[in-house]
Amino acid sequence: MKPNHKGRAQIFENPVLERLTRTHISLPITIFVAFAAGLVYYGITHSFIGVIEAVGLFLIGWLLFSLLEYVAHRFLFHMSTDTPAKARIQYTFHGNHHEYPKDKERLAMPPIVSVLVASLLFFVFKLVFGPLVFGILAGLLFGYAMYLFVHYAVHAYAPPKNFLKTLWIHHSIHHYKDPNVAYGVSSPLWDYVLGTMPRRSR
Repeated sequence: MKPNHKGRAQIFENPVLERLTRTHISLPITIFVAFAAGLVYYGITHSFIGVIEAVGLFLIGWLLFSLLEYVAHRFLFHMSTDTPAKARIQYTFHGNHHEYPKDKERLAMPPIVSVLVASLLFFVFKLVFGPLVFGILAGLLFGYAMYLFVHYAVHAYAPPKNFLKTLWIHHSIHHYKDPNVAYGVSSPLWDYVLGTMPRRSR
């Protein structure tokens, strides 16, 4: 799919649904950072987790997010489009972004969806991790907020003249040279581990 640097895709004919697919990046970032901070604060002040424990669990959650980011990007967002239904799903979730990578309003989930996802994750993680949820989920949600920030910065701004330039190059290779490599956005860690680093980076 050839990238288009201007305009945006139309995903839904219904104008209300179409508007709900777009959001300013600051809203979901604020929502997820607030959720993460609130979880850690509540967990510590209500003695579900200690301070040192909260730091460790937070880092585990952040690492877990980086893996989920990689897996979702590689296997869900770049799923096989061998049927019309799968092609439509793939385009709705991610294909439109590859076609219009400069559309800044489609780089994150809309705020309503963000709140619903964060709430659902809390109940799921509470069942799995019990009181540890206040640290692990906080790290995961913060990881997602950082992913949104990095992804937006890579598409909206010129590469910085420091070590962060690596992230710009990494994601640009995925968009403009080979969509089958460089799936990590906020970190190339799992590309190294799972063998999808671009050849030039090796």
